[in-house]
Amino acid sequence: MTEVEPRTARPTDLSPLVSAAQQGDQEAFRALYRAVQPGLLRYLKALVADDAEDVASETWLQISRDLRTFRGKEGFRAWAATIGRNRAMDHLRHRKRRPAVSTPIEQMLELPSAWDTADSASESISTDSALALIRTLPRDQAEAVLLRVVVGLDAETAGKVLGKRAGAIRTASYRGLRRLAEQLDQRAGGRDRHPDAGVTDPSSATPTGTT
Repeated sequence: MTEVEPRTARPTDLSPLVSAAQQGDQEAFRALYRAVQPGLLRYLKALVADDAEDVASETWLQISRDLRTFRGKEGFRAWAATIGRNRAMDHLRHRKRRPAVSTPIEQMLELPSAWDTADSASESISTDSALALIRTLPRDQAEAVLLRVVVGLDAETAGKVLGKRAGAIRTASYRGLRRLAEQLDQRAGGRDRHPDAGVTDPSSATPTGTT
């Protein structure tokens, strides 16, 4: 079996917009904002909950100030996520408050399993219940899922944002998704399905050389 990856759309190349914005093109900067802000805001909500809008505003102020010197090899999205995360951590240290994940499951991910758990979730679970489930995830798993699925980063780039190896990001996102899948299946009515059917833990799988 092969490793199960979160299903994400291929992100749009923002390099032309970045180059134009660095030359002072305000419309290009607005286009960058429209492309990045939705995922960035949901990621920040996972870290600082109701203060996400304020932290996002601080993040974009720093982005606008430092954009001319941006030479990031990992891309604009990763740079913005790194700035946002640093701002969020500063905010939490100032507030002395524990992070709380607050992105509804059905809005941020499709769960990898042998059955379509996401469909069951959307029919049977309320937003409040979804928030309660996500809050049970360890923060490393929640951040890995958010950066990969919501922000649209690959495992290597997400790892650089979090200061971890790509393999650790893949494992954390897999385990977070699997845990949510198991809990959602229980909430959906305890149907007679095995929670690990068709899913392989990347931390224990032995490569076979085939896909």
